[in-house]
Amino acid sequence: MSASKIRNIAKLQTDYVLQHEESQISIARRKKLLFRRLTAFIILVAIVTYLLVSTLISQNSTLAAKTAEKEKVVQELASLKQEEVLLKEEIVKLNDNDYIAKLARKEYFLSDENEIIFTLPDEKKEKEEKSTN
Repeated sequence: MSASKIRNIAKLQTDYVLQHEESQISIARRKKLLFRRLTAFIILVAIVTYLLVSTLISQNSTLAAKTAEKEKVVQELASLKQEEVLLKEEIVKLNDNDYIAKLARKEYFLSDENEIIFTLPDEKKEKEEKSTN
């Protein structure tokens, strides 16, 4: 017998064969429903995973921004504390009469009796004026 010969097989129409065909159809339907449920579940899991990952990434970037801002504020706080210390020292100095007299002579060109004040030009200021002109 050659492979090209087509065999005609007659189907028996008994109760057993009908039950077997119905069970095969039922099994095929169950497999199809199972496949659909698994596909829907996988899609749902993919969506939830995407949302979780995107939330995680956005929170991570927000955390990084807040950390950078915190570092900046900490540095600013340190500089302000240093400035506070300098200002407190200045307050203590301003309570001293000798320091006030010295400051008045220097800043406002006030002099004691028989004292002549000479102002010498500042080299830095001269260089700045030349560079701006």
